[in-house]
Amino acid sequence: MQFNFYGFKAIYFHEMDRFRRTLLQSLISPVLSTSLYFIVFGSVIGGYVEKIDGISYGSYIVPGLLMLTLLTQSISNTSFGIFFPKFNGTIYEILAAPISTLEIVIAFVGAGASKTLIIGSVIFITSLFFVEVNVKYPFLMIFLLVLVSVTFSLFGFLIGLMSSNFEEISIIPTLIITPMVFLGGSLYSLDMLSPFWQTVTYFNPVVYLINGLRFAFYGVSDFNIWISISSMVMFLIVCTLIVAFLFKKGYNIKS
Repeated sequence: MQFNFYGFKAIYFHEMDRFRRTLLQSLISPVLSTSLYFIVFGSVIGGYVEKIDGISYGSYIVPGLLMLTLLTQSISNTSFGIFFPKFNGTIYEILAAPISTLEIVIAFVGAGASKTLIIGSVIFITSLFFVEVNVKYPFLMIFLLVLVSVTFSLFGFLIGLMSSNFEEISIIPTLIITPMVFLGGSLYSLDMLSPFWQTVTYFNPVVYLINGLRFAFYGVSDFNIWISISSMVMFLIVCTLIVAFLFKKGYNIKS
């Protein structure tokens, strides 16, 4: 089967154009929010905190804040991307077009991941104005950023696919993902916790993502880097199988 590049391009650039039209909300807002974290935690509180693993506190929290942005933005971008066509009825035009389910998913997920990587890059550059950041393994960092963006964009597509209203879209990013990031060692090292809470934290999957990205930055991690990579790949496979099944069956799309 030949890949419908024109159909893919139409959906992809339509989503990227929507990102451009909502630039204030899509880009400026997360950058300002993250800048406040750097000012409050990195500059103010960081001056009263000792170095963690030989790294200043302001620099130590950069991977965690970057991961927070990646997870929330990738989910939000793609979930809203597929939900809006369902909401206004244009999804039927997409389904009627000569484009396969795979091409539709790749287009939406690709656009969501692209937008997330743009925001993540801007936030990374922003962090350089507040703290000293040295990336020890740049290629590993890029690989993890792309892997996380694609995986959670696909997860966001799944959320948008299963959601029936705007409230359902915001439940997982707001009530689940954000608390998991803050409780996953984004602003502290697991060594600071008591043995009991360390054990509890091991059941938080986001902690492995944050530690993987922190290893790419500074070469320090509470876990083996392969645990972070393998967990992301497994989650990517699971999301792919579920999305393929639901979208092909027309779940919550076809009347």
